[in-house]
Amino acid sequence: MIKILSYNINGIRAAIRKGFVEWLEDCNPDIICLQETKANIDQFDQTVFKKLGYNDYWFSAEKKGYSGVGILTKLKPNKIHYGVGIDYMDREGRNLMLDFDNFSVMSLYLPSGTNIDRLGFKFKYMDDFFSLINQIRKSKKNLIIAGDYNICHEAIDIHDPIRNAKVSGFLPEERQWLDRFLKSGFTDTFRLLNKDPHQYSWWSYRANSRANNKGWRIDYLLSSENLNKHIKKSYIMNDVHHSDHCPIGVNIEL
Repeated sequence: MIKILSYNINGIRAAIRKGFVEWLEDCNPDIICLQETKANIDQFDQTVFKKLGYNDYWFSAEKKGYSGVGILTKLKPNKIHYGVGIDYMDREGRNLMLDFDNFSVMSLYLPSGTNIDRLGFKFKYMDDFFSLINQIRKSKKNLIIAGDYNICHEAIDIHDPIRNAKVSGFLPEERQWLDRFLKSGFTDTFRLLNKDPHQYSWWSYRANSRANNKGWRIDYLLSSENLNKHIKKSYIMNDVHHSDHCPIGVNIEL
């Protein structure tokens, strides 16, 4: 059984100060994909992860203290892909993929649409990413794309779908894109096994949102459909508090 987690940690340095390493040792995933690391590798100590038995890989943004993804893995990868080879995407450090013997795992941090310019950037990124994944899947039949997609898929995935209908992250165009992405041959591993409402992975720091569970489910472990029969458990770890997000996980038997 392989335990894979995904976690937007909202700054690796802050998360370490809040006990992330101790939690990781206790939780002991085989692979954890991290997003929004917000640091270059010369700004934090990676040996703390090596001491726990992890191989660690990082892909940072050009802009310091911004974006960035990482993967910690106890399984040694055969190949590491830093970025996707598209310059405007790679400058923001949003994609890192590892190839193992019989599957591949990508850590993804999809842009947020915080203003009109960034919303346009997000839509371009989404379209180019869709095309890119269609190419990647030709050679990688067992692909898991773990990360912060900055999109809620359905009304069940957000605490107030009516009031947020015109907010980026729950716009019809964003939801339709995620719908198309899933229908192209991916599975939302959480919803494969969990149909319950009020299951979220991100909460605003404002208005006591987390305590009141006024959240959004914007973090996903999406897997190639042919892995469905291998997925034994999928879950949201909403009692973990190093970030405004919480970790999500899947246990796969390969």
